[in-house]
Amino acid sequence: MGNAAAKSIPAADTARLRRDLVALTTTPEPRNYLHEASLNQAADYIKAELAAAGARPTEQPYEVNGRTYRNILGHFGPEDGPRIVLGAHYDVCGEQPGADDNGSGVAALLELARLLGRQQQLPCRIDVVAYTLEEPPFFRTKQMGSYVHAQSLHQAGVPVRGMVALEMLGYYDDRKGSQAYPFGPLKLLFGSRGNYVTVAQKFGNGRFGRQFARRYKTAAALPVKRFKAPAWLPGIDFSDHLNYWQFDYPALLLTDTAFYRNKSYHEPTDTLARLDMRRLGLAVDAVLATVLSL
Repeated sequence: MGNAAAKSIPAADTARLRRDLVALTTTPEPRNYLHEASLNQAADYIKAELAAAGARPTEQPYEVNGRTYRNILGHFGPEDGPRIVLGAHYDVCGEQPGADDNGSGVAALLELARLLGRQQQLPCRIDVVAYTLEEPPFFRTKQMGSYVHAQSLHQAGVPVRGMVALEMLGYYDDRKGSQAYPFGPLKLLFGSRGNYVTVAQKFGNGRFGRQFARRYKTAAALPVKRFKAPAWLPGIDFSDHLNYWQFDYPALLLTDTAFYRNKSYHEPTDTLARLDMRRLGLAVDAVLATVLSL
């Protein structure tokens, strides 16, 4: 992408990111599968924000154990043709606010929707999807919202260029020793400071994954580590992208590395006060630039 085009791309608004995070983390009860009213409050907020961004929002409701849960979808660009899917789950694990996991991913998704809505032309159709039921006890089951969505695309024969899971993008730590890894020697390669975003994918993930990782690193104004590993390596499939792999769609994970860095993972201390809005905004900016260049 030329310099003039790059300069014309609007930047993420950190005040809007913060506002979204406040809305998501202050529901009457934590937005988990047991608290349907709070989960629905979050879903309604997401749907309204997608509509305000200029998307054509729809719902994908489905039933689990007699209860109805909802994926919230919006799309931009052409109606037909191959599409890119940007997704983030809005539910939390247990009784905690889930600011980083995964309020940060949903806030990023909503800000991307607002920025996409301001584009005069898009290279292809872009679907933004907020998933329900990513967290335990539904993780790795067909009740995950992302499984329901990926399966629906496959059954409809929809061509998907690739999928990007936005999973925990708000926590950074510049101190030495703040970053852990599933395999100790990786620290020698990637460093011990938790100050970067990771583009993680499995081997054999296709052209989309290679292009996205390369262009994201070029576009980003914060450090980016590209990580490729076998699908069995712990952490490589710990989000919604794993369900797109099941239907042979290229899919990757964009993350601050979750529990390998953020010690408040799945804890009541996963609060907005611990997040870095500036770097979350920079992570969003690079997603937008990358998607527009593909």
